[in-house]
Amino acid sequence: MEPGRICAKGEKAEMAKKLYVGNLSYETTGDMLRTLFAEAGEVTSATVISDRETQRSKGFGFVEMATDEAAAEAITKLNGKEIAGRSITVAEARPMRQDGGGSRGGGSRYGDREPNRNRF
Repeated sequence: MEPGRICAKGEKAEMAKKLYVGNLSYETTGDMLRTLFAEAGEVTSATVISDRETQRSKGFGFVEMATDEAAAEAITKLNGKEIAGRSITVAEARPMRQDGGGSRGGGSRYGDREPNRNRF
């Protein structure tokens, strides 16, 4: 059964487990991640996140493993492992925030307070 498919009552759907991979060197590619994580089990997808404007890697990515067991194995084997001179972080990915968090735009640099104009 494909991951994400809606199943009939009583059928168990096996979902892919998404992992966060951090502290990657800027030269790391999705193919390199796929090869590395294949040591732990079947890899469904591997992506390195790039800056929209510069297309340069942001130093992190996501890997989807075919099973929970493969994901757990990948975390155990690869978290803290040195790759290209950097100790990578591997953890279960958290769901994306629905509130639009992560945006840097808008707002005052002072937040909800007024700047202290009586500094001197």
